[in-house]
Amino acid sequence: MILFFFILQFTLTVMLGLITETNSIYRNLSMRTTHTSEQIVREFLLTVRSGKNPDKARDFMAGKVLAHQMNSENPQTVERTPQNYAAHVKEFVEMYGQFEFEITELIAQENKVYARWKQTGKHLTEIDGYSPTGLPLTEIASAVYRLENGKIVEYWIQIDRAGFDKQLQQANKN
Repeated sequence: MILFFFILQFTLTVMLGLITETNSIYRNLSMRTTHTSEQIVREFLLTVRSGKNPDKARDFMAGKVLAHQMNSENPQTVERTPQNYAAHVKEFVEMYGQFEFEITELIAQENKVYARWKQTGKHLTEIDGYSPTGLPLTEIASAVYRLENGKIVEYWIQIDRAGFDKQLQQANKN
């Protein structure tokens, strides 16, 4: 009988050890996934969104990406492809020149990554009916990116449009 309890205790101890080890492996895998997601989004922002190499969008984005434009008066979802996203970024380069792009916050949790950035360029083309001034323009924006299989598949973006409009108005008063 004592031998039976000893074997039972030993078996339970081994099983609990395996469960603990399995949980530890899962946590480490989850941390690696988070790190990978964070690295993918960081590289995407610094390579593609920065305007340095928009054509590399295909390396970071799935074939179709849902882009949720989080405007309080008119939220909408746009379907993006790597090709039309690259064209979108190239439009920024035309409008602002080779702008400065700085990631100011990056937080990752599993397959979602929050990013906030500051983009500073020059007002080179007509924007929202405002004639070009050549003066500096700064955009503050943030997005949450969702990844699957190492690619961006969806994101939710918010831009400080009121602050941007005030800059355009002020520049056109001068």
